[in-house]
Amino acid sequence: MALDPALRQRIETLLQSNRVVLFMKGSPAAPQCGFSAKAVGALDALGVDYAHSDVLADDEIREGIKAYGDWPTIPQLYIDGQLVGGSDIIEQMANSGELHGALGLPPPDRTPPVINLTPAAAKMLRDAIDDAGGEVVVKLEIDKNFRTRLQLAQDDPNAVTAEVEGVRVQFDVAGARRADGLTIDWADDARGRGLVIDNPNAPSPVRALSPGEANARIADGSLTLVDVRPPDERAQAAVAVAFETLDGDGIERLRALPKNTALAFLCHHGGRSAQAAEHFRGLGFSDVYNVEGGIDAWANDVDASLPRY
Repeated sequence: MALDPALRQRIETLLQSNRVVLFMKGSPAAPQCGFSAKAVGALDALGVDYAHSDVLADDEIREGIKAYGDWPTIPQLYIDGQLVGGSDIIEQMANSGELHGALGLPPPDRTPPVINLTPAAAKMLRDAIDDAGGEVVVKLEIDKNFRTRLQLAQDDPNAVTAEVEGVRVQFDVAGARRADGLTIDWADDARGRGLVIDNPNAPSPVRALSPGEANARIADGSLTLVDVRPPDERAQAAVAVAFETLDGDGIERLRALPKNTALAFLCHHGGRSAQAAEHFRGLGFSDVYNVEGGIDAWANDVDASLPRY
């Protein structure tokens, strides 16, 4: 398609104003497709600052950027005004170290992680590799939220490879660092039947906290409460203790807190607060809670004067 001059100028202004720009679906905090999520994961692992353009919020940019770089798919990464490519190319360059060089970063640490396989897990994996013809490796992906995926795959010469108990395990560069000290076991017990991965680097899971426990910890200063409800709901009923909100720059203010800050999230019944708690756990906060039952339970257990709605 012929690119409208005004649209071309919009794109070029964005590229000139930011050294690194990712055209994607959604935002880095909430990618709206798997390919955009992969691109964000690769860039976030490098710790690089980058601008983004949500093409789902701008149809002109969505179609225009495809014509601008003669690249038919989204996401697209630009560095210094030059098109790098889509998610597969971004990941390949991140694993090979090319992306580090393009961004002026030191070469990646390609030291294989120290991982442990129990005898039962090692036997299971060796048998699976033999059943697949013996020409595959174990690929272990660990994203920034420590979600882990294990599968058999073809050997990747750009991957970081650890060999343990006769099993070759491959990681991308970022995943290798997240895997240090990881143990893979084979379970056939109360945990179920299958491989079980224990990663000491993963943040602690979101824990449940009763309204009474939350109230006591807020009183002694050991907990920050975050009411995730919108202002109209808080106007109907609000706890009589100090709390933060997500209004305005609330999310950014909370993100700037030390990662060991104890955070407890509150909503009406506990559903929305659970989602918010998981989000902040994914950001690296290590002491995160969800207030069970929300403000409805707070009214029942702590403050009977709170209106119900």
